[in-house]
Amino acid sequence: MKKVVLFSLFLSLTLTMAAAPKTNITRIDPTNWYVGMKNPKLQLMVYGPNIAAVKNVTTDYPGVTIDEVVRLDSPNYLLVYLDLSGAQPGEMTLQFDKKKFKYQLKQREMSGDKREGFTNADVLYMLMPDRFASGRSDNDQIKGLNTYVNDRSQPSLRHGGDLEGIRQHLDYFNELGVTALWFTPVLENNSPDNNRFSTYHGYATTDYYRVDPRFGSNEEYRQLIDEAHQKGLKIVMDMIFNHCGFEHPWVADMPTKDWFNTPEWLSEKQSSGRDPMTGFTANADGSEPAKSQYLQTSYKLTPVKDPYASEIDLHETVDGWFVPSMPDLNHRNPHVMTYLIQNSIWWIETVGIDGIRMDTYPYADAKGMARWMKTLDEEYPNFNVVGETWVTEPAYTAAWQKNSKLSKDNSYLKTVMDFAFFDRLSQAKNEETDGWWNGLNRLYNSFCYDYLYEDPNNVMAFIDNHDTDRFLGNGKDSLALKQALALLLTVKRIPQLYYGTEILMNGTKEVTDGNVRKDFPGGFPGDKHNAFTAEGRTKAENAMFNWLSALLHWRNGNETIIRGYQTQFIPYHGIYVVARRWHRHGVMTILNGTSKPAVMEINRYAELFDVDQTEAEDVITGRKYSLKKDLRLSPRQTLILEY
Repeated sequence: MKKVVLFSLFLSLTLTMAAAPKTNITRIDPTNWYVGMKNPKLQLMVYGPNIAAVKNVTTDYPGVTIDEVVRLDSPNYLLVYLDLSGAQPGEMTLQFDKKKFKYQLKQREMSGDKREGFTNADVLYMLMPDRFASGRSDNDQIKGLNTYVNDRSQPSLRHGGDLEGIRQHLDYFNELGVTALWFTPVLENNSPDNNRFSTYHGYATTDYYRVDPRFGSNEEYRQLIDEAHQKGLKIVMDMIFNHCGFEHPWVADMPTKDWFNTPEWLSEKQSSGRDPMTGFTANADGSEPAKSQYLQTSYKLTPVKDPYASEIDLHETVDGWFVPSMPDLNHRNPHVMTYLIQNSIWWIETVGIDGIRMDTYPYADAKGMARWMKTLDEEYPNFNVVGETWVTEPAYTAAWQKNSKLSKDNSYLKTVMDFAFFDRLSQAKNEETDGWWNGLNRLYNSFCYDYLYEDPNNVMAFIDNHDTDRFLGNGKDSLALKQALALLLTVKRIPQLYYGTEILMNGTKEVTDGNVRKDFPGGFPGDKHNAFTAEGRTKAENAMFNWLSALLHWRNGNETIIRGYQTQFIPYHGIYVVARRWHRHGVMTILNGTSKPAVMEINRYAELFDVDQTEAEDVITGRKYSLKKDLRLSPRQTLILEY
């Protein structure tokens, strides 16, 4: 009898052990964290087969308590919420049942209030790492990533630019005179290059905590930022909360059924049959998901602010996917939003970025994004974030700005992008300035709505970027370009330039976006044309570079442009004048918006000058002009006069 009991006990234990699922921690996000934050709460996303089967999560690290352990729909994730209120830097041991995991808590380099973001004193230079310069060749082919090639003859494939290439040309930015660099996203985008939404541009993140190895490593990113800071350059990081890449682990194994918006077919997708052209995994019969299973965004952003918007219109805008290969994240799920918020904080603390540009801002859930911005604002009161708000009406853009009286809900977003400026200028460059609406009147009639903004100094203006035709189109009209740049760099805005504008790079999106994202000449092995040096630039390129560089260096630290009052005059006889004044110092930007000679009647602008101010100086050439005589302007002439 005793033997039977012992055998039964042995059999029971054996069956119990066999039934118990094996757990193994493969990853924890964030990969480490920092003590001394104003908000001491920390979410850990723990990855591993059957990790949710863990019964107990504990730690004996001083000053750390476990607030909550959350099991999700997938058994392969576990969320652990910690309170680090009393914690000091060190190595914390987390125990998952009997398994131990070491987790690093680090000391912050500085308190959040000491981190200074970009301001209207800066000029941002936007570039695409894949298209700017290659500094290494050993990262052109990385094992373990989905199939891709570097082929510079193909505008929509990867070309091989990297962070090291940018680092090697930091002196170029100083020579030009810009003060901040905005890179398109640098995080891992592990998508196959036969996807028609090719991700060389970086907007389909597959790992939020890893720099794409084709660009470099996290350490190289930090080194680049450190050296940029030593040269007086700030770094703005491009982030995307609205969506991720199709190859993100969350897609193959959704943490919760509502981790994504409209995810019905994702939860039933097959392990094979992925269509490389659409990003879809086929249904069981090989067909694409039915429309009832997948929702494409309407791209119409007006319902987000429309007081009369229907529920269906708003749903289609916010919950629809931007493109089929970029699943739309559900920010109404608080765990999703906490993950993304912590990720942005982690990059600020880990590599020392000076600002964030948030892609597709209104497509995401407004309340979730406001929570993110409020969290950053409380932790980093002097930091700055600019949101892409692609509607060309000032009232819409202004409603997204922090503390706007035009919106019932505070977005806490400090800086918005001025698509109205871009739109009006794109039209004006091809028109004659008349007595009412055309030409430079469009700019006047846009700036006159600046009263809608809580702070016009925190509005980012631009004349082109990676998503638009280049300002020059397929031409080389430097007169129009100078007018655009003169206005951009002297009005009450944060100006943003697009790489290559200084050397007359052109192109349109008519065939492919890649034609406005061409390689910077001289940035790649084998380039015969090197625009990084005066010797390598053509005569026309040097003329444009030198003109813009002189203007940028003059602008740097210029209190009149940074802090001055703005006065604009209705275009008169085709001439548009915008003035900035600070104490007794003044600047006039004068644009002849016609293709004919014009006369600027100086008495019409007498309110700008004190009695003893009789002379002004061209900030580019140093030439003197009398403020007592009318000015004669050549066709499309640009003058910036300081007095």
